[in-house]
Amino acid sequence: PAPAEAGRAPGPPDGGWGWGVVFGAFVSIGFAYAFPKGLAIFFKEIQDFFGTSYSEIAWVSSIMLATTYGAGPISSILVNRYGSRPVVMFGGLLCGVGMISAAFCTSILQLYICVGFITGFGLALNLQPSVIIIGKYFLKRRPIANGLAMAGSPVMLCTLAPLNQFLFDNFGWRGSFLILGAILLNCCVAGALFRPIGAGTALVKTQVTEEGKDALKGKITEDGPMENKTEEEGEKDCFEKVNQYLDFSLFKHRGFLIYLIGNVLMFLGFFAPIVFLAPYAKHTGIDEYSAAFLLSILAIVDMVARPTTGIVANSKWVRPRIQYFFSFAIAFNGACHLLCPLASSYTGLVVYSSFFGLAFGMVCAMLFETLMDLVGAARFTSAVGLVTIAECCTILLGPPIGGILIDTFGDYKYMFIKCGAVMVLAGTFLFIMNYYNYRMLAKEEKERKKKEEDPKSVRTENEGKKNWNKDSIEDGPELEPLREKGEELKKEMNGT
Repeated sequence: PAPAEAGRAPGPPDGGWGWGVVFGAFVSIGFAYAFPKGLAIFFKEIQDFFGTSYSEIAWVSSIMLATTYGAGPISSILVNRYGSRPVVMFGGLLCGVGMISAAFCTSILQLYICVGFITGFGLALNLQPSVIIIGKYFLKRRPIANGLAMAGSPVMLCTLAPLNQFLFDNFGWRGSFLILGAILLNCCVAGALFRPIGAGTALVKTQVTEEGKDALKGKITEDGPMENKTEEEGEKDCFEKVNQYLDFSLFKHRGFLIYLIGNVLMFLGFFAPIVFLAPYAKHTGIDEYSAAFLLSILAIVDMVARPTTGIVANSKWVRPRIQYFFSFAIAFNGACHLLCPLASSYTGLVVYSSFFGLAFGMVCAMLFETLMDLVGAARFTSAVGLVTIAECCTILLGPPIGGILIDTFGDYKYMFIKCGAVMVLAGTFLFIMNYYNYRMLAKEEKERKKKEEDPKSVRTENEGKKNWNKDSIEDGPELEPLREKGEELKKEMNGT
């Protein structure tokens, strides 16, 4: 930046090149969310090839999703250190290498490593930076921008479901993995669109507002000579460095903790129905292409639902209470799964896929917007990393638990009932606790305004503190006998 602008951080432009960033996030987020679901097309054939059970093959998607979410803090740290653009480009390269390596696997364990860990880590480096950079480019139109970027998931899923079936019929699952690895390299192109927005000046302003002048002074001293720095200041700077990348004070934030608990519970049943939708259709006697088309129907409805939800969430009636809307979407999603066992025919599965796509799109469109609404844009990078690492445990366990239920009972309906019940419980919990949070926030705001409007009480309180300090200093020697007597009483009570 020009010298005259060195101390001023640019605000979000809410447009311009930001729409190019939204397109890049559209591609990156689309692959990060849709790719693990699209791989379900190959599961039946890979299961027969390696002779594994439903629960064993479900670990492929589970490990990939868990790695994508579990590597959130690493992704957040890399974004804070290097910016979104190089992180996404490196993530795209890892995705391509992982899928190409998976084409040469000779055991299910090797698939866990190549598809689950390597490709999953690459997708993690695509997901978090894409969400974070939208918050830097947009403020007023942020719900709409998030909705458009999140629409990349259903668009990719709508494309990948029939494409994967076509690739499998013509090239087998090994040849398909080679081609998919090449397709994933397009994430590098999407990452190139993430132009930094005033990174240097924004960092200075953030440090001034959040850490204060003393912390900024310590930062400047750190860059200069180190001779005059004491050991205590060095430890403080070390803690500030760690806290700069991951703000652990968020665990004292009431709204953040409510969001975290509700989402951890929700993800126990969030992804399993998508992973098993196509195998369930094949199990009922539906042909492969019709089963894959169910995912396309889900994706088409999801594609419309996400931007529409973003527009609704940005309205003046919904945005102030967007947490309630998010809770309703989660409970609606669970209700769809509870009713799925009633859909015994292909027509019933089409209806289920349509409602599931609507509910799934509503949840995904508001997943990160509600978090940013709670913690603010300044702490959002750390919040995403901390949330995803906590969610990875239930994401990892969700599909395998569903696979165990299928192997145990020989029927898919128990898996759908389990997922539906968990999500209805999560939605109810979030609704009740957000109501409590809104009430507490209103109460705290009312007390704060009351104190500001009554300067006499504030002055009296300050004078009382000053007098207490003065009395304690002046009367210290006179109170010494009382202190000694109190210590003797304590010793007698302790038996010494």
